[in-house]
Amino acid sequence: MAPSITIPVHHVTEAPKRLSGDSFIQPHILKIPPTNQPVLPLEVFSARLGKKPEEIIKLDANESPYGPPPEVFEALQDLKHPNIYPDPECRQLRNALAKDSGLGADHILVGSGADELIEMIFRCVLVPGDRILDCPPTFPVYAHQAAVSGALLVKVPRKKSDYSLDVPLIEKMVDKERPKCIFLASPNNPEGSIVSDEVLLKILDMHVLVILDEAYVEFSGMESRMKWVEKHENLIVLRTFSKFAGLAGLRVGYGAFPLSIIEHFWKVKLTYNVSITAQAAACAALQNPAYLEKVKVALVKERQRLFTLLKGVPFLKPSPSYANHFLCEVAPGMDAEKLKDDLESMGVIIRYNKSLKNYVLLFFWFS
Repeated sequence: MAPSITIPVHHVTEAPKRLSGDSFIQPHILKIPPTNQPVLPLEVFSARLGKKPEEIIKLDANESPYGPPPEVFEALQDLKHPNIYPDPECRQLRNALAKDSGLGADHILVGSGADELIEMIFRCVLVPGDRILDCPPTFPVYAHQAAVSGALLVKVPRKKSDYSLDVPLIEKMVDKERPKCIFLASPNNPEGSIVSDEVLLKILDMHVLVILDEAYVEFSGMESRMKWVEKHENLIVLRTFSKFAGLAGLRVGYGAFPLSIIEHFWKVKLTYNVSITAQAAACAALQNPAYLEKVKVALVKERQRLFTLLKGVPFLKPSPSYANHFLCEVAPGMDAEKLKDDLESMGVIIRYNKSLKNYVLLFFWFS
């Protein structure tokens, strides 16, 4: 017979307190404020406003009004074997991008939108406490991903006169704060300014990893700097199919990396990160460069026309842009957020960001 065991009363533990769900969340994540409302699709606005999609003028997102080349629809219609996992290395697409850019396929990595590649950069390069350099106003995803990764944000604001980069201050902050990387968009989002070769070379001479976001480069009249990664070990260049190729809904982005960096990104990339439909659509889009060129020319022409029209609006002051959007300062005494809400009630959707209180952002939606 097994001996009985008596547990002293003072050894009896109390039942554990019921935990709150957010107690499992990392402390620095709990401190992140809710993100800005993401861009919504037409059907959501249609239901909200009680209007048909064709009655809505959507100027709040960098979406092509022309859509992708007809080859994309043909490729999607002919898609075979959706039951088979996609190529994890996107070989066909990377080879097509290599042919298009003149850069070797071994320098190219494809992601589910450029946003995924931005997230991968933070995951692969930074640890909590590392610093990154940000040049606001700019694409808010950089600052958001810094918060998510626990990185510290060092801000070097752009010059108010023309939104150009303050290179001397960037150099000073690189020396003082020792950031691991700096994110630069050219053309920049939201106002469409560009980074010249001269300025980029100056920053590349600093001890910092430079991530050049070229989401809108097709509209700028400038050549992509993708091939620069062959000579600069501290440069990553990001591109996307969302804007010029009209594939925003399929999420296809890609990046050019030095070989010494890209080998480590392959280690952290999700295995099947780009769907079979996205790969097929992107390959098909590249088969019709004439269509893509035609769309680019049309949007640049529309940019010139729209800039002239906006300058004639008494309560708006648009900034010159090399992208497919305009940042407009709203006249003193007017509420930019109320202007956005009033236009939305009429079926005209524009963008407002609380960090730019007296500005609104307009994208092109004309065909």
